[in-house]
Amino acid sequence: MPALDLPGSPTAARASNGGEAGGAAPGADPSANGHGPRSAEPLHADAVGVVVIGRNEGVRLQRCLRSLLAQGAGPIVYVDSGSTDDSVAFSRSLGVIVVNLDTSIPFTMARGRNAGFDELSRRFPTLRWVQFVDGDCEVDAGWIARAREVIESRADVAAVCGRRREREPEASVYNRLADMEWNASTGEVEECGGDVLFRCPVFLELGGFNPRMIAGEEPELCVRVRERGYKILRIEAEMTLHDAAMLRFSQWWTRAVRGGHSYAEGMAMHGNGPTRHNVRRTLSALVYGVALPALFGGALLFAAAGIGFGPVTASVLALVPVAYARAAYGAYRQRRRQGDPPRHAALYGAFCMLGKLPESIGIGTYWLNRLRGRYSGLMEYKTAEPASRAGAAPAAEARAANGAPC
Repeated sequence: MPALDLPGSPTAARASNGGEAGGAAPGADPSANGHGPRSAEPLHADAVGVVVIGRNEGVRLQRCLRSLLAQGAGPIVYVDSGSTDDSVAFSRSLGVIVVNLDTSIPFTMARGRNAGFDELSRRFPTLRWVQFVDGDCEVDAGWIARAREVIESRADVAAVCGRRREREPEASVYNRLADMEWNASTGEVEECGGDVLFRCPVFLELGGFNPRMIAGEEPELCVRVRERGYKILRIEAEMTLHDAAMLRFSQWWTRAVRGGHSYAEGMAMHGNGPTRHNVRRTLSALVYGVALPALFGGALLFAAAGIGFGPVTASVLALVPVAYARAAYGAYRQRRRQGDPPRHAALYGAFCMLGKLPESIGIGTYWLNRLRGRYSGLMEYKTAEPASRAGAAPAAEARAANGAPC
């Protein structure tokens, strides 16, 4: 697959003389004219550039930037997507380069990461590695050095990620679920998340993230990484503490809808390729979220009305619940094999099944908007974090073991 040349991708940005933050391009931030390091400033051979993206992250962003500066990471670019808090002012106060995205173009995390990378590579063209970090994550003190050591020793590896954990898994069942989701298997993997160390030349070669994707841009990029013959590693090392702050069911629901949207979009792009990207996830969501409920509901309606009740209807009413129970039990056993306690494993299995409905809604939303020629736009589940909470509760210890999405 050729490198992407879409608006908001590094290749497109270069073609337009610097992209969103370069020179006097539209959307350029004043930081390019006086704030942050200059391109002429010497760059250490082992330097790891960092791109942080955020929107109204408040104290979460403060923790993120301070954790990076404490371990000597940098140069650092913070890309802001229209925050109304003091994120921009705080970042500049630390000497971080700031890029404000053009508000006339729809925001996506992919677009933000690309804009940050383009600003880094414009100022520091010899930079070899870039660490992408979400602004709601605190980076472990030893992560940058460890990840750089691993990727430098493996010429065939394009990206390295590690253990992301939830900051407060005990705060809600939704945070607990996220904590289990982050703890995936280690070794050579098919995809990474938003916190990852990339080789700059490879990232540029591939054209960066697809800036139109509102979610799932990391797995989509990883498909292209593997198609080019590169590898992705997840190593046994602490990487980031994430602050999902999911305390309400509605937040979890929105996040699941967004996940289904990403499944559909990813499958539309690569489902026919050798990786069959997101085909299984999409079909699973549609079967358990649409087909089986419709089948069961129809059989129940016929049975209640006394119309056509017979062996077929009885079999449907008996077997559909069995299908759900079997799938949930499979997810439960997976978590138990990874060492999760029975209560957490049961929670995971139950929400795997419950999540199929919002995922199906996300899939339908993608295809409906695509047929109408509309753009879905952001699906945000998180509320703004007040900066006044800085120094609030310390990180809770994460206890979940390895796992994978069902």
